[in-house]
Amino acid sequence: MITSSDLEKFDPSGMHKIYDMWPKLAKNAYLSTFPVTSVFDIDHVVIAGMGGSGAIGDLFNAIFSKNDIHVTLVKGYLLPKTVDDKTLVITISVSGNTIETLHILKTAKDLNCKLMAFSSGGKMQEFCKKYGVEFHMIEKMHSPRSSFVIYVYSILKILKSIIPITENDVMESISVLENTHKLINSDNLTHTNSSLLLSEHILNIPSIFYPQGLEAVAIRFKSSLQENTKSHAIVENVVESCHNAIMAWETPSSLHPILIQGEDDYYKTKECWQTLKKYFDENNIKYYNVNSVNGNILSKLMDLIYRLDYVSLYKAIFLKIDPAPIKSIDYVKKQLY
Repeated sequence: MITSSDLEKFDPSGMHKIYDMWPKLAKNAYLSTFPVTSVFDIDHVVIAGMGGSGAIGDLFNAIFSKNDIHVTLVKGYLLPKTVDDKTLVITISVSGNTIETLHILKTAKDLNCKLMAFSSGGKMQEFCKKYGVEFHMIEKMHSPRSSFVIYVYSILKILKSIIPITENDVMESISVLENTHKLINSDNLTHTNSSLLLSEHILNIPSIFYPQGLEAVAIRFKSSLQENTKSHAIVENVVESCHNAIMAWETPSSLHPILIQGEDDYYKTKECWQTLKKYFDENNIKYYNVNSVNGNILSKLMDLIYRLDYVSLYKAIFLKIDPAPIKSIDYVKKQLY
């Protein structure tokens, strides 16, 4: 079991302190003075972002699935050919200097589409000011991945006219975060902390299974493990895995299955979960269940992401690894930028 001294020693930049603040940051962001932007006559939303900023797009893609607006995620350099005057292109770069997202921003400016940008400043802000693109500055807290919660709730406020989430849903999700915080924050380094327990369970590469509606959670968890613990992780759609990935378990493996389940998964998906668990049990393969809370889609997503981000942070400390540095990412950026 890790201690508070371990946190201070191996997380000297205080990432855990930012996570401890997430419920407060969420509430402050949503109740901020950001103006609500009115967006009319759109049937297509493109969300562009990479890394921690791209995870924000993953979450909003899941939320938009609850209405009739088509969403395209862009994690790269190219916009879809379907962008037209009924498309809203949203570019997100916490740093404001992400080369791929800046390329999308510049490309979109020359198209007949609606355009909006979010960052903490940088080249994105400079470009928007020069060309009159709608820009919203949102504070960066420690790192893009730690800033996730501020960006999510700020964008929920700014784009509330088109996001299929009510104010009651938003406030419910914040209440859920507050309740979860009491159990998993860094002041509770005991066996009652479910995130800490899961971090100790992951001894090898985790194989993260998820249902369709919670893909954003699985991708975020994988990325957080990779960045914070500097180790590998893989993700599997539970339904698709029954057609291919399950075959790999015929060979002895050190992978650790982690099953992220939604309380209201589709009934056929629940049958896949039951079958997969039966298969694991019969073959003596240990797995770990992570279940969503009851509530609206935002509450489910944010609660799971909060709990699993803490898992990655605690795992890093358990491995005596500073979660903050991203030397390999910096190497790639230096080569490309």
